[in-house]
Amino acid sequence: MVKSTESETYLLRETDQTIPWLRRIGGHSGLKIRGPFLFLLAFFASVTLPNPSLSQTSSTSQGNSTGTYTIRLNTNLVVLSATVLNRHNALVSGLEKEDFQIYENHVLQQIKSFSHEDVPVAVGLIIDNSTSMRQKRSDVIAAALSFAQSSNPRDQMFVINFNEHVSFGLPPEIPFTDRSDQLQLALSTMNTDGETALYDAISAALDHLKQSNCDKKALILISDGGDNASRLAMPKVIEMARHSNAIIYAIGILGEGDDDQNPGVLKRFARETGGEAFFPGSSKEILSICKGIARDIRNQYTLAYVPVIAKRDSGYRAVDVRAVAPRQGRLSVRTRTGYFLPSAPTQTEAIGHEPSK
Repeated sequence: MVKSTESETYLLRETDQTIPWLRRIGGHSGLKIRGPFLFLLAFFASVTLPNPSLSQTSSTSQGNSTGTYTIRLNTNLVVLSATVLNRHNALVSGLEKEDFQIYENHVLQQIKSFSHEDVPVAVGLIIDNSTSMRQKRSDVIAAALSFAQSSNPRDQMFVINFNEHVSFGLPPEIPFTDRSDQLQLALSTMNTDGETALYDAISAALDHLKQSNCDKKALILISDGGDNASRLAMPKVIEMARHSNAIIYAIGILGEGDDDQNPGVLKRFARETGGEAFFPGSSKEILSICKGIARDIRNQYTLAYVPVIAKRDSGYRAVDVRAVAPRQGRLSVRTRTGYFLPSAPTQTEAIGHEPSK
């Protein structure tokens, strides 16, 4: 799949992979179709696309004065990772596709694909190393390592340490790792000192996640929520998070007498991305919280739909996912609150397009 925009608009993708032979013939460098081959290509497109509702905007042929044709693909697929909880706040497994309903802007959508599998995830650990975290440092490192050990062995992980400066814990030649020794070293490369650039750290992590080929992405943020040193403002980073497909889990380490701490910020980032915010009574509880986050990620449902869009205007579209299953009682679903619909693709964004000379 290719993203609809370079900025990785939230899980809105063009499903060009439904016709893999198109890549083999044309690739991304430009697809030229002349003469009788155009008819054959159109025929193959009609029999290869698996569902009429997916193909209604998926392929068109266009000509220009030079006789060169292009095929444009524009089937948007919204993919959601959803956590289902019962009234006891316990994870619910064993649900089927028919147990879910998805509403976009209050309009019921048809679920195109469904899975409940433990797939690899790209995970960033964002660790506050400001002065206020000094006495909690050892507990934070132990909890982060425990999270890694409880995760899928194929997960791609990285570490961002921050005080007033933001730095990556892994060496530049290692963007992600699944090795606990590399993670431990990455978590131990900074001293706890200085001020707090929380928003800059989240921004750097969201940007780094774009390098991963994992469909699922998550950030684990351990901080008190305060920020007194970032170049970026919170609204800008919130917007980045809403455009991203990353789920943010926040662990707030709060203490008395710290005027900079801001639990509301942590709650906001978690809510906007379908994650959750935790506020342990002591740093000793971080260990069990990290294990719980790992379970949450590994037990999520994946739902996908092609949105029924009344207007093609770009902008934010609210998403509401519900689950109802016999003998399960009342269920709650935690997922994204919405996504940004990009503007219609231009010709230069079309696969196989070559500008006319």
